[in-house]
Amino acid sequence: MSGHNKWSTIKQKKGKNDAARAKVFTKIGRELMVAIRDGGSADPNVNSKLRDCIAKAKAANVPNDNIERIIKKAQGGEAADYEAVTYEGYGPSGVAVIVEALTDNRNRTAGEVRHYFDKFGGNMGTPGCVGFMFAKKGVLIIEREDLEKDEDTVMEAALEAGAADFEADEDIFTIYTEPEDFGAVRDDLQAQGYEFASAEIEQVPSTYTKIDDPDTQVQMQKMLDMFEDNDDIQNVWHNWEDAE
Repeated sequence: MSGHNKWSTIKQKKGKNDAARAKVFTKIGRELMVAIRDGGSADPNVNSKLRDCIAKAKAANVPNDNIERIIKKAQGGEAADYEAVTYEGYGPSGVAVIVEALTDNRNRTAGEVRHYFDKFGGNMGTPGCVGFMFAKKGVLIIEREDLEKDEDTVMEAALEAGAADFEADEDIFTIYTEPEDFGAVRDDLQAQGYEFASAEIEQVPSTYTKIDDPDTQVQMQKMLDMFEDNDDIQNVWHNWEDAE
């Protein structure tokens, strides 16, 4: 997803109704529980994966009370059955798609993911079939609105903090990091007072695919919406250039 299109997606998510926001909170809650289980600690100061998840939750406007409640539940062992599974495939017009899930039933989730691909003119492929088109990067997005700093100041702060790249457009600043530097760059910028509209490690495509046919665009968006509505699916990455 390009910067502008990704920003459109973030604004849509932040503007969703209460039921949709509750679904987002549920998904992030699952990530928090798994981070605690895998990291072996409910203390974000010693569990970097949990610290990253908390930052993602706050950027998604998950209330602090919810975060604290989830952490307490995770300490009770409620994340024990979830495992991370990644699926790859193609959407309409050959759009590359990566689906990341946390599931307690591999067969159920695989069947649902395959169904979504098939239903909307795509197909689920084998592991690695599109992964080579993406690279994992830390991505931090800062809104220009109400930020009393100019582009050069933000860019200098980001690069001094260890960022690998910086982009600016009309609405946002996008800061890219290597995955291993993500937490340090985010923490450094937070300490300087910067707030993030989005902060997470993403699968960033190296090339993009356009869909010119309006009906095919509708099919692609419906497929993405189906993925988004599934509680097991945490993230969907794709290289559709015209996603809104």
